[in-house]
Parts: sequence; C-alpha cells; structure tokens
Amino acid sequence: MRHHRLDLHDPLMAKDADVFPRAVVAVGATSASDTWEHAQHAHRKGQLMYTLRGVIHCEIEAGIWIVPPQCALWIPGGTCHAARGSGEAEVYCLLIDPDAACALPPQCCTLAVSGLLHELISKAVSFPQLYDEAGAQGRLINTLLDELAAAPIEALHLPMPRDPRLRRLADSLLAEPADKATLGQWAVRIGMSERSMTRLLLEELGLSFGRWRRQLHVILSLQRLAKGQSVQAVALDLGYENASGFITMFRKAVGQPPARYLAERAGVLSATSQTIALKDAR
Repeated sequence: MRHHRLDLHDPLMAKDADVFPRAVVAVGATSASDTWEHAQHAHRKGQLMYTLRGVIHCEIEAGIWIVPPQCALWIPGGTCHAARGSGEAEVYCLLIDPDAACALPPQCCTLAVSGLLHELISKAVSFPQLYDEAGAQGRLINTLLDELAAAPIEALHLPMPRDPRLRRLADSLLAEPADKATLGQWAVRIGMSERSMTRLLLEELGLSFGRWRRQLHVILSLQRLAKGQSVQAVALDLGYENASGFITMFRKAVGQPPARYLAERAGVLSATSQTIALKDAR
C-alpha cells in the first residue's frame, strides 16, 4: 500500500493528482501527529476521505462535516474545503474524476462504509497508480464506484448559516458549546427578535435552534471520544449535568448511545481485518 503523511505538502493534495490519467487515484495516508490540518483548497476531481482511525473534521461554506471511523467524507470536485484531523489518523483517500463520479451525490456528505466497500477501497489503494483500466483492476474500480453510489448517507453534518448575525451565534457555540443560554437570550446577544431568529434559522438551516445545537454536540462529542476522552468528561465539557443526559441526547440524534455507535464501527473494521488476516494465513 502507498502511504503518505498527512501534512500540507501531502502528494495527494498536489495538482498532479487532478490530471492523473485514471478515473480513480487511491492512496493510504497516516498522520504525523495527533492533529493535522489542510488549509482551504479545491480539486478538479472529487475527493473521498475514508477514516480507519481518528476523526476527520471538514469545513466548507455551507457547513461542517464530521467523519468518525468506518465512515467516508465525499467532497465533489471544485468544492473549496479545509480539513483537520483529531486523534492519530489513518485514512484512505480517493480522488475521483468528474466523469466517473456522475452517480455520486452532488453535495458534500458523510457516507457509511460497508464491509464490502471497505474491501474494495483497501484493494484499490494497493493498485499501481497506472492500473490496468481494461483488466480486472479496472473492473474492481467500476464496482467500487457502484458501491459508493449506493452507500447510505450518515446524518453527521452541521449546517452553517450565511446571515452574519446567525454566524456569530454559530461561531460562539462552536467556541463555547457548554453555553446554556436560551433562544431568547441568544436573540438579544445577536441583535434580533426571537421570532425573527427562529424564522431565519429554519430558512437557512432547515433546523430549529435546539436541533442545531444538538447536532453540534454530537459532532463535537465524536471528535473528543475518538481522542480517548471518557463519556463523563465529554458530557461535562458540553454542559450536561451528567453522562446520562448526554447519552440520552446522543441516542435521540443518532439512534444509538455513543459507546455502541463507535464500537459497532470499530467492530466492522476489526472483523474485516480478521478476515483478511485469515485469508493471508492460508
């Protein structure tokens, strides 16, 4: 497998990858430290970032995406974005030519990665960059693209408002997520009536203030849990009285408590790795 350190000079970020004569350019990347960051940039090709270890945090103008282990972030070609990682990251990165990405979503999204899709991506990363398009390698790449197009979208997106007053609210809560100010108190802080603030939030984000703040807490908690923080510590950092209240919120938002949510994704990856090890041992 071709591995690269995740830094601002990562070969995958170079313009050469955008003009490389293959539908998919695939590499494995590992971080040099617990945190890494790519400044704002864009590719002609679409980019898929699949997290094996650690958490990816990606920002574009329309919002923030969080990518926990066993999920992948899809960024369509031409989308200006910045990315940073939490925890010692291990990532598979694919750059996909626009002509090959027609069936993929036209907007940024977080995709769930099945065991089959994991195997296909892992295999593609081992291919030479000039893989045989007309042979078995090209057929596997086509199957990978079909599976990507069918992958379910995870609700791990935090939309960000464009209105400067609402943006001040969002930025303040990103900086101080434990702030328990009410909707009315926030309206006063940003110079709006509560009614106007509620209406504009729904227009710009499609979410109520309460649902947006809950989604923010889910995203921040996944980042911190991936770094090894305890549920109790994360709950207190986000302003909850105890772990029970935080777990209830997380379950309502995601459908599972945080420990099970992360364990299932780690379990899928572990089971896949064990299968590969058994095959290699035969």
